[in-house]
Amino acid sequence: MPAKKYEILIVDDVSENIKIAISILKNDNYNFSYALNAKSAVEILKTKRFDLLLLDVMMPGMDGFQLAKMIKNTPAIKDTPIIFVTAKIDIDSISEGFKIGAVDYVTKPYHPIELKARVANHLELYTFRRKLAKDNKLLQKDIQEEKEQRFTEMEVAQKEIVHVLSELMERDSGETSSHVKRVAEISKQLAILEGSLSEDEIKRIYLAAPLHDVGKVLVDNTILHKDGPLDEQEIEAMKKHPELAYDVLQKSQQELIKAASIIAYEHHENWDGTGYPRALKGDEIHLFGRIVAIADVLDALTHKRSYKDAWSFEQTVAYMMSESGKKFDPRLINLFLDHLEIFKEIIDDQ
Repeated sequence: MPAKKYEILIVDDVSENIKIAISILKNDNYNFSYALNAKSAVEILKTKRFDLLLLDVMMPGMDGFQLAKMIKNTPAIKDTPIIFVTAKIDIDSISEGFKIGAVDYVTKPYHPIELKARVANHLELYTFRRKLAKDNKLLQKDIQEEKEQRFTEMEVAQKEIVHVLSELMERDSGETSSHVKRVAEISKQLAILEGSLSEDEIKRIYLAAPLHDVGKVLVDNTILHKDGPLDEQEIEAMKKHPELAYDVLQKSQQELIKAASIIAYEHHENWDGTGYPRALKGDEIHLFGRIVAIADVLDALTHKRSYKDAWSFEQTVAYMMSESGKKFDPRLINLFLDHLEIFKEIIDDQ
C-alpha cells in the first residue's frame, strides 16, 4: 500500500517564504497548497481538508491569530494542527498562539532540520489522534450493530425484502453494489447530523436508501443499457423510474418499505422545484428524499461511470456548494460542508 499523502497548507504574505518552506519540506509524502493572505486561505479551507497548517502570524488584513481563531471555531477543521511561523519572538505572542490552540511555533529564517522535524512530528501525532478517533468510532459502530441484531422477526423480514430488491437492482439497473452501499452509509451519516430524526428513522433511511433507483429495473433494458447518450424520448422514459418504483412499493404497510417508496419517489426532486416527477419544492420534498439526493449525487460524481470519469472530492464539493438552494436543501448542504471529513472517509474507504 502506498504511503499516505499528507496535505499541508502554507499561509504567508511573502511568496519567497512559501517557496523556501516548500523547498525544505519537499517530500514524496507531502502535497502542498498555499495562500498569500488569510482571505485566500479561508476560500481554500472551504473545499479542502489539510493535515497541517503552517501559518504566518504577521499578515496585512486578517493576521494569523485571527485566522487561527476562525479555524478553531469551525467544527469541521478545528482539530487541524497549526504551527505558527514568525520572525517575532516574544512571550506574549507565543502565549497567545498556544492559547488559541496552536501546536507549535517555528521562527524565520527557517532552520531546515528544525522545520522538518516539527512538521514530521506533528503530522505523526495528528495521524495517531485520527486513528484513535476512527478506532473509537468503529468500536461504537460494533456496539450499535450488536443492538441492531435485536430486531423483531418482522424487522428481519423487512431487511430480507430490501436485500433481495437491492440485489435485483444491482443486477438489472446498472447500479453497482458498492454504489448503493456508499449511498446508504452517506445517507445515514447525514441523517444523524440533521439532528431531528429518531434512531428508528435513521435506521430506516440507512436500510431503504439502497432502493433509491429500484424503479430502473422496470425501465426497458434497451434504454437502461444503451451504449451512448439517450435521445429525448428515452430520457423521458428513464425519468419515469421514480413513479414506477412508487407504484409498487407504496402498497406496503411496513415502515421500512414505505420509507423506500418515499426515497425512490422523491430523490430526483430539486429544492427549487425544477426536479421530477412532481416538481416538488423545498419542504414539500420529504426529508428522506432530500438526504438521499445528496448522497446519490456525491457518490455518483466521485466514482467513474461508463459515461464519465470520476471527479475529485474537491470538484464535487465545489459543485454541491454551487447547487445549494437550487438542487439541494441548503441546510443539509451546510451540514455536509461542516463535516467533509466524514463523507470523504466513506468515499475513500469503500
